[in-house]
Amino acid sequence: MRVVISDPPAFTPAYDHELAAALARHAIDVELVTSRFRFGDTPAPVGYRRSEPFYPVSSRLFRRSRLRIPLKVAEHLPGMAALLLHRPDVLHLQWLAAPHLDRLLLRPRVPTVFTAHDLLPRRTARKQGLWRELLSRFDRVVVHSERGRESLAELGADAMVIPHPVFPSDPERADDGRTLLSLGTIRPYKGIGDAIAATKQIPGARLLVAGDPVESVNGYRADAGNLAEWRLGYLSQAELEHALGESTVALFPYRPELDQSGTLMQALGAGVPAVAYDVGGLAEPIEKFGAGRVVPAGNVEALAAAARELLDDDAALERAREGARKARDTLTWDAAAAAHIRLYEELL
Repeated sequence: MRVVISDPPAFTPAYDHELAAALARHAIDVELVTSRFRFGDTPAPVGYRRSEPFYPVSSRLFRRSRLRIPLKVAEHLPGMAALLLHRPDVLHLQWLAAPHLDRLLLRPRVPTVFTAHDLLPRRTARKQGLWRELLSRFDRVVVHSERGRESLAELGADAMVIPHPVFPSDPERADDGRTLLSLGTIRPYKGIGDAIAATKQIPGARLLVAGDPVESVNGYRADAGNLAEWRLGYLSQAELEHALGESTVALFPYRPELDQSGTLMQALGAGVPAVAYDVGGLAEPIEKFGAGRVVPAGNVEALAAAARELLDDDAALERAREGARKARDTLTWDAAAAAHIRLYEELL
């Protein structure tokens, strides 16, 4: 079976790599069609091929500058044309980088799958008619949670749940028992302000903020004062594991804009328990495996109380760590690959 996995904007290079490599281990002929990742190195292909026809100029000239957008729009047409020239048995899109253009351009002539990592991407979330039409173009839609499946059902999409796998790691444990972690790209929906407010309510706690800012962090830094340590920029794998190894509990005070969080899966994969708001599908792996606590969305007091419970109760913390390890052992990339292959075979 020949499968093309495509992530035009290279939004999730780690996910793309792990899925492609796992499919290759199951004897699937896989090509990853993407663009150059603008913020750091990506894993070398293992058992699969990678091509980068999308955004050859803009991905090299710009990082997050708005000046990139007009050039990226101009480059999208030839990139999509190159993608549609492929004739695999299955085309599996991970992201739609330009939904308004893809509404016109995306006319695949092979069985096609779409993974809705963000249930409705933030820039076009209100344009439900656009997404109804785009989702209808796919033979199958994949989500990472039951909550995600229910959300897309409201748009007429009958999605299949394939849980987001964990990114396994085994960092050297060096946490002081009082360190809360806010990990990943810093965007408004990540709720850094709530993480700071919760940390302030826990005596002796500190907050480690590690990630690349998309928004200004000046206000956050002033609010946190000496309570927080800031490691800003795109983290290498070694830097990521170092941060995870120093962390006792990871916080996910997200707003409801996504299905599942790859950053949550990084934390669980390192054996770090999580406390999360009940948005999207974040609750599902935490509750299923007992890997932390889930609290009502937007409730900073509940976020602080749950984190404080884990920091103050060694037995509760160890149970949550064991839950994270169970998630790591269960939510594997090989299991996800097998589920995807069954899905692909239904289309052939």
